[in-house]
Amino acid sequence: MTEKDEDVVLEMLGITKEFPGVKALQDVNLRVRRGEIHAICGENGAGKSTLMKVLSGVYPHGSYDGEIVFDGEPVAFRGIRDSEDRGIVIIHQELALIPQISIAENIFLGNEKAGAGVLDWNRTHRAAADLLSRVGLAENPEITPSEIGVGKQQLVEIAKALSKKVDVLILDEPTAALNDDDSEHLLGLLREFRDQGMTCIIISHKLGEITSVADRVTVIRDGQTIETLDLHGAEPVTEDRIIRGMVGRSLEHRFPARKATIGDEVLRIEDWTVHHPVDTDRVIVDSANLDVRAGEVVGLAGLMGAGRTELAMSLFGRSWGTGISGRVYKNGEEIRIRTVSDAIRHGLAYTTEDRKSLGLNLIQTIRENISSSALGKLMDWMGVIRGEREAAVAERYRRDFGIKAPTVESVVGQLSGGNQQKVVLSKWVFSDPDVLILDEPTRGIDVGAKYEIYTLVNQLAEAGKAVIVISSELPELIGVCDRIYAMSQGRITGEVPRERATQEELMRYMTMEKTR
Repeated sequence: MTEKDEDVVLEMLGITKEFPGVKALQDVNLRVRRGEIHAICGENGAGKSTLMKVLSGVYPHGSYDGEIVFDGEPVAFRGIRDSEDRGIVIIHQELALIPQISIAENIFLGNEKAGAGVLDWNRTHRAAADLLSRVGLAENPEITPSEIGVGKQQLVEIAKALSKKVDVLILDEPTAALNDDDSEHLLGLLREFRDQGMTCIIISHKLGEITSVADRVTVIRDGQTIETLDLHGAEPVTEDRIIRGMVGRSLEHRFPARKATIGDEVLRIEDWTVHHPVDTDRVIVDSANLDVRAGEVVGLAGLMGAGRTELAMSLFGRSWGTGISGRVYKNGEEIRIRTVSDAIRHGLAYTTEDRKSLGLNLIQTIRENISSSALGKLMDWMGVIRGEREAAVAERYRRDFGIKAPTVESVVGQLSGGNQQKVVLSKWVFSDPDVLILDEPTRGIDVGAKYEIYTLVNQLAEAGKAVIVISSELPELIGVCDRIYAMSQGRITGEVPRERATQEELMRYMTMEKTR
């Protein structure tokens, strides 16, 4: 079938978009068939989200070169309202729900159910309940989004999109923060929408999901269209084939090789117990015991709600939880950690799973973010920060960690996810820790950037650091760790050495139930 014979609902022709000093898109072409799931893949910074913002009117007509043709007609969207009026609706990676108002109010915000200028709450709640049912949610539409988990919030976003006339639904990294069950439910919804004739465009770094749900995939690299692959064509399209298009080379090994040189024990925790900060009778971490040695990478596996992040945050200066008890040993001696300052002073560092909200100041520069964990190292005898020292340190990490930015004065919020993660790592490595706890260090970044993060983890271990990696991706833990602990319902349920680690073995421990 030729392109002319296809039922093409959307064409983006010769799209070029420039920002000051950066050409984000250069002559990009995209053709999407009616009623298909079309995936867009590429490394961080490749231009995927920028292209979708052009399509949806976030970047209005006139701010880019090229043409958009929808349903056979050239269109010139001046804003999101214009694209939505034509049936193109985008759900951004960062959820846009307002936590203080009800789910129903969020769904119909800007599209209220009213008569004679008065809101009709009965109609609003009935319509919201119908939309929630359509996406598989049985929640009360009168509760707020803050009362439900992130997986359900993503479904509320889809319900909000369905409240409008949708012909083309765009989802930017819809499963990035979801567990496996929530991800599978969302992908099932996309299949249902396709069967109902809706066109879906999905941006994702999870290639396994792409190959399972998409009909075709367009690969973008360095702001240019590389190729479009048909997943139902005669030639099989594998994850490795997509990766080759994304990075311009074959990634024969997803994880860099390293020879571990493991030294003495650096950190040990015993009987670590943490209670919920609000429901104080609820035990979130239950008598956990683990240790990590110099030069060792230790993994922490578990399903959503197992208590991994809570364990890490409570250890890092009691940043989460209440009623915390247990013992912490550093180099064989018991230490007291009651604040984040205590943790840093004892040589601990923690990179949060939520880098945008908790790990970085997005409106500050690379220089300011990197220096923030150890400003005392940059002060003179009068307590004044020496600007030249700060700039030199930041430049060293920009160079050594491969942060892709023109200068250390670049604002962190404008960097890609992979480069933001490198800034987070740089910040904590600058504090010169002995123990680094990395919580979901590759969440939301592409395969090329992941490989670079894995390489940095190896370098930290080779430098004698003790590294703990928390990840929801079991192949990642198996690929980078020397040992892996598994958690279930707040308890450490197993410890598996690298040579014996399989996804099945880890999952067996991760699904163990409490015996008391």
